[in-house]
Amino acid sequence: MSGLSAAWHLKNRLPSKRFVVLEREASFGGTWLTHKFPGIRSDSDLYTFGFRFKPWVGPPIATADEIQAYLGEMIEENGLDRHIHYGHSIETAAWDSQSAHWLIRARRSDGSHASFRSRFLWMAQGYYRHHQGHWPDWPGMADFCGPIIHTEEWDETTSYAGKRVAVIGSGATAATVVPAMATTAVHVTMIQRSPTYFIPGRNENQLADMLRPIGVDEATIHDIVRKKIIHDQDQMVRLCRSAPDEVAAELLAGVQELLPDGYDMRHFTPAYRPWRQRLAFVPDGDLFAGIRAGKADVVTGTITRFTPNGVEMADGNHVAADMIVLATGFNLCVFGDIAFSIDGRPLDFAESITWRGMMFTGVPNLVWVFGYFRASWTLRSDLISEFTCRLLAHMDAKGADKVEVALPPDLVGSPLGPWADPDDFNPGYLARDQHLLPRTAPGDEWRHTQDYWSERMVIPRIDLDGPAFRYGRARMPLPA
Repeated sequence: MSGLSAAWHLKNRLPSKRFVVLEREASFGGTWLTHKFPGIRSDSDLYTFGFRFKPWVGPPIATADEIQAYLGEMIEENGLDRHIHYGHSIETAAWDSQSAHWLIRARRSDGSHASFRSRFLWMAQGYYRHHQGHWPDWPGMADFCGPIIHTEEWDETTSYAGKRVAVIGSGATAATVVPAMATTAVHVTMIQRSPTYFIPGRNENQLADMLRPIGVDEATIHDIVRKKIIHDQDQMVRLCRSAPDEVAAELLAGVQELLPDGYDMRHFTPAYRPWRQRLAFVPDGDLFAGIRAGKADVVTGTITRFTPNGVEMADGNHVAADMIVLATGFNLCVFGDIAFSIDGRPLDFAESITWRGMMFTGVPNLVWVFGYFRASWTLRSDLISEFTCRLLAHMDAKGADKVEVALPPDLVGSPLGPWADPDDFNPGYLARDQHLLPRTAPGDEWRHTQDYWSERMVIPRIDLDGPAFRYGRARMPLPA
């Protein structure tokens, strides 16, 4: 999604620019191509997860196939396919200060290599490793007699029909997998260390459904619904911070309505305040329908060990299973796991400081797309796309070949913080690997604020000649 946003904005805002999109996979789609687990669907609404410039006309929560069809249409409608090189995995990116360019070396899917020279590098690869999930190491895993499969590494030939399945994990992935598998499995048990906040609701947008029959065109509907959802999300975030207990009570009441009478609500009552981790939307309450039907249940607690025929819990409970599915999250992929260097010296991004979560001190001519935790990823992709095109045009106007950001003198030596404040947002993948990410300095300019509702006003108005920016010219011509 991020790379397609970049390509669309370059083509439409800077039509004279030459650019190439290097894609590791054999086709487009990113997550929606690589994720194959049962029931794979979005956990963000497509009115905001989709592009501002291409209306979404399906249900708000969409399947991977529906999203892929949408992206395919967008590529074809805008002639982007000629810019995309599939099957190219970048291995190294080397910056040369004298000629002010990046030398990119990529491995093709056939094992051969290709090199690209570029003035500017736009990192739009997401932030986790596709095809590799996070595998906790529990005692006895080797003793389990059935298959153990991670959702990130799902084999589509796997059959779970007629089997007892234990899904380990919670959150959006587990809430997707459990009801999907429960349709044909004998029984599915979701084993979680701690509960997640869920928001059940109809998979429809009433405003869009009201406007369509009266003849409002889809572009207008998309714009209106998108703005309303963004407004409602802003209000929700503010309410979570100002009245977390009231929000928590309302969320739990919505879940309890869909559960069998007397169901133990401790399985759905998190210890953290709402929005400290991402809220998981459950379209049409399908997770809870599976519980009501007796096809699924939830076990909360600590796993002691795997046994030959299931999972043993610390409280002595044993969950019988023929198959175990790990929905235990992913591993961060910091800057595509690419070996970066600056003038021959290895680059460690953890030693740099971020400027607004997209540029980094000591790293010229590079922008990274890192989206929002509490709003749709694509909202920030498009903001960064607009900013980067404006920055490239500004460099042309100044006759500059390179740009980088630098801390102002009054912040040099200031205490540095982590990429994300663990008191504000603390999912497991960040807790495990945050030390690999760039650092932050005091002030909103030197961190990723995670606040779309302010950034949508701030980023378009950034002064590109402000004190954070340093421009320069190449001392040597770009090599042939």
